[in-house]
Amino acid sequence: MTGQYRENAEGVDVRYVANLARLDLTDEEVELFQGQLENILGYVEQLQELNVDGIEPTAHAISVDNVFRRDEALLFEGAENIPKNFPAENQQLVSVPKIIE
Repeated sequence: MTGQYRENAEGVDVRYVANLARLDLTDEEVELFQGQLENILGYVEQLQELNVDGIEPTAHAISVDNVFRRDEALLFEGAENIPKNFPAENQQLVSVPKIIE
């Protein structure tokens, strides 16, 4: 057993991985996915050979910054018209029909 997957004579055992994922694969799919999975794992092995000493881990390839606006209370003109959009009003509160039984 190597890493999180099991290898057979051809490399990764696709049937084993498919069983873990509860997938029922045909023989043609196993043959197709066998090559694809081996290519993916080969690429990962290439990446593991890279020297990344001194490189900070990142979540994004480019800098991502949030743009925040000032949080300030604003006067909403027309608030007296809001209750007109609802079926009922009770002391400046709106009343809507119950949707959960």
